[in-house]
Amino acid sequence: MKDVKVVVVDPVGLHARPATVAVNAASKCKCKVTVSFKGRTVDMKSIMGVMSLGIPTQSEITLACDGEGEEEALNTIIETLRAQKVIA
Repeated sequence: MKDVKVVVVDPVGLHARPATVAVNAASKCKCKVTVSFKGRTVDMKSIMGVMSLGIPTQSEITLACDGEGEEEALNTIIETLRAQKVIA
């Protein structure tokens, strides 16, 4: 399992648009992808799961990938979220 802590910098937090970007990036991965915030962990391939966390701006979250191609998957998700200015 590979994981990394990142900070959400989108001014409104991880709301609908950036959550959709995150879910779309995660959905392309073969491995299990999760996001954790304040002790709760959800499947990052689920828009409802990600939205249920209610992640505000300047929050530290943990992205984790477990399974086939986990390192490449984590790098792809991070690059996608940084390109969209969702995380720092």
